[in-house]
Amino acid sequence: MFPGARADRTAARYVVVGAPLDVSTTFQPGTRFGPDRVRRFSRTFDDYDHHTDSRFTDLSVHDAGDVHAWDDAGDYLQFLRGTLTDVLADGATPLLVGGEHTVTRAGVEAVTERDDSPDDLTFVCLDAHLDLREEYDGNPLSHATVTRHVLDHADRAVILGARTGSEAEWERASEPDVTVVPPSEVADWTPDFDGQAYLSVDIDGADPAFAPGTGTMEPFGLTSREMHRVVRAVAPRALGFDVVEVNDRDDGQAATLAGKLLRAFVFAHAAAGDGTADAEDESVDAEREP
Repeated sequence: MFPGARADRTAARYVVVGAPLDVSTTFQPGTRFGPDRVRRFSRTFDDYDHHTDSRFTDLSVHDAGDVHAWDDAGDYLQFLRGTLTDVLADGATPLLVGGEHTVTRAGVEAVTERDDSPDDLTFVCLDAHLDLREEYDGNPLSHATVTRHVLDHADRAVILGARTGSEAEWERASEPDVTVVPPSEVADWTPDFDGQAYLSVDIDGADPAFAPGTGTMEPFGLTSREMHRVVRAVAPRALGFDVVEVNDRDDGQAATLAGKLLRAFVFAHAAAGDGTADAEDESVDAEREP
């Protein structure tokens, strides 16, 4: 169980769902261990959050465990989408813990395909990679294709911290429905879009100095503080959240950061109300964090 996620499923406002998919990792596998490691390395966190003057155990979080993964990514994503759709139908916000980044597709589809889906959805992603490929090594469901697939459902994508991609990906990123914010500009970025969001955190958006436990490390990345500020700024507008690409190849740095960012999302989202609030006030507060 994610520490502090002790609410009953029927009364939960937030539901943690583990998605240990690990079939298309292109360098260092191990994301199948991600959900368990995030839970494990979150055990030492204090319950109280001074930014919001609230306690995690008071915010009605439930841990539904893992959706056991299998080799057919397409079938798995469809099943996972159904699980997340049930969470949303019950009036709760899904907190998806990967697993490879491919699982984000299920989260976005669940948010956009429900009866009361938003008219205007922005996909906000902290990521080292553009993930705009049509396929990778012949696999159209590779984790390197997730943002391209998400754009079949979201109106636009904002990729924060991207610093690598193929020539074709950078060309796709130049189109009007994609905004790339380089690492050097993330510290000054504020949510400048209308409507609601889906927030995805690929832990490799962090510089490897902060989170070496991930499949494809990229230097010159974000600090943990910059990622924290973005999560807290976007959370008030978010209908869903995920943190992905944590593996077991470090001493817990990546999992610890992932767990902290998940909790930061819950604290900020709960403080804002129903996830439809203006993120401006939260982003201003985030600028003041120590």
